[in-house]
Amino acid sequence: MRQINLGVVLALIALVSLVQAGEFNEVLNIGDPAPAWTDLPGTDGKKHSLADHKSKDFVVLVFTCASCPTAVDYEDRISELSKRFGGEKGKVAVVAVCVNRVKGDTLEDLTERAAKRELSFEYLYDESQKIAREYGAIFTPEFYVLNQERKVIYMGALDDFTDASKVQKKFVEEAIAAATKGEAPAVKETIARGCRVRYARERK
Repeated sequence: MRQINLGVVLALIALVSLVQAGEFNEVLNIGDPAPAWTDLPGTDGKKHSLADHKSKDFVVLVFTCASCPTAVDYEDRISELSKRFGGEKGKVAVVAVCVNRVKGDTLEDLTERAAKRELSFEYLYDESQKIAREYGAIFTPEFYVLNQERKVIYMGALDDFTDASKVQKKFVEEAIAAATKGEAPAVKETIARGCRVRYARERK
């Protein structure tokens, strides 16, 4: 029986991992099926799932929070995105999910904030942090565009500048526009900007 070289095996495993992961995302790659969320509580007092948006051509998922200054700066832009492309007659569902377990980011805090600021997007909370881990989210805010087949066609930053007055490229909108024409986005992946997702330490 031929002896297996452990070094070669480990190298192959590492290579497979690199092929499966994106350029900046260690979990997902462009074209991967989007992990589905189910029965996540929202700031509207209801439970929400990805399947709720089966009539939409696209879903824009953003991992965000209220405790990060950068994420807060993007709230208006997320609301504007939802108003422009979403709504009952729109072809895009904009869904925000917070997974942080710190003061200011609890479902109760987010519910109060959403009402006070009249946020127009669906705002959910996942205390288990499971959905963020499945997407490989690192920053708040971090965006994912899912097509009609619910495959990932873009992931990363909303645009190219945190200062809204200096934005030149709107990556999420451009991804949607390209996919609407049956084309692949010119930019499929970028590095998101903001605060780190506050994952609970997993003890092994």
